[in-house]
Amino acid sequence: MLHYSYQKHNLKFKIPARTSRGEMNDHAVFLISCFDIKNNKIIGVGEASPLPGLSIDDTPDFENKLQNCIQLLNEKMPIEFLQLEKFPSIQFALETAHKDLNFGGNGKIVESDFINGKPIPINGLVWMAEKNEMLKQVEEKISKGYKCIKIKIGNLDFDDDCRMLESIRKKYNSYKVELRLDANGAFKNDDSMQKLNTLFQFEIHSIEQPIKQGQWELMEEICAKSKINIALDEELIGIEKINFSKILHYIKPKYIVLKPTLLGGFELTKMWIDTANKHEINWWLTSALESNIGLNAIAQFASSLHVNIPQGLGTGELYENNFPSKLVATAGFLHYRN
Repeated sequence: MLHYSYQKHNLKFKIPARTSRGEMNDHAVFLISCFDIKNNKIIGVGEASPLPGLSIDDTPDFENKLQNCIQLLNEKMPIEFLQLEKFPSIQFALETAHKDLNFGGNGKIVESDFINGKPIPINGLVWMAEKNEMLKQVEEKISKGYKCIKIKIGNLDFDDDCRMLESIRKKYNSYKVELRLDANGAFKNDDSMQKLNTLFQFEIHSIEQPIKQGQWELMEEICAKSKINIALDEELIGIEKINFSKILHYIKPKYIVLKPTLLGGFELTKMWIDTANKHEINWWLTSALESNIGLNAIAQFASSLHVNIPQGLGTGELYENNFPSKLVATAGFLHYRN
């Protein structure tokens, strides 16, 4: 029989993390532990860390729900009876903890080439800031060997965003540096197409979530008409399994961006991948600002899928009080160092 507990930890950003949804200075994570009462020396650990302003389980009663789940699990209630559909990060944490426990409690969650030395290609992430600061971040990422840069836009004046991208392209063409943009739903409905057409001149690989989620008809039109490839991100959050195929068939994006913490774990993420493959839609995985514990699990999962395009997994250095990790990001790749 398994015994469960949890511990809260407040991660502090080295610098404030800014998106079009606002600014974050810290991020609360909850580490769920489990062990077999016959052997309490082997402990599995998973991370539940709702992302403020984005996760459907970012609610005031989250910790109460988690406490209740822990109590019910210790009273031998099966997980499937916990009704976690609205609490995907708890699903992710429990799935990770069980996998970790099954592999001996050393942070291994799946067989993969990653833990045996094969690195994963990753993008370099550029946070919102003033234009010159963002350009400085781009130069730092490129100097460190990143060939794919993801830039969060929508916080600056749009002309400043364009001038920033123009500056980058004057030095680096698309053969040298791939540019991915993430608007986090910042574009207004009535000028989204105009902005996308303007951005096209900067040789953009793709843009995530140009408008706010939930507007399927408009998003379908944008995907059909945009010269830039559209990637769905927030649009996938909170979608029931029976609608996975429906939304992809209707909207027809070029890519989907998958965050296991926000989607409800690896099993549901794999369902999204299988559905996307059936519709000939490409995909990649990204973190949702987890600690190194959640990031480690997602990286191993990504490796097990034999990914060969840059994934969004370079977030381990964002915090000043992160947990010790075997993950090392260097030259555009994420490595696992035993």
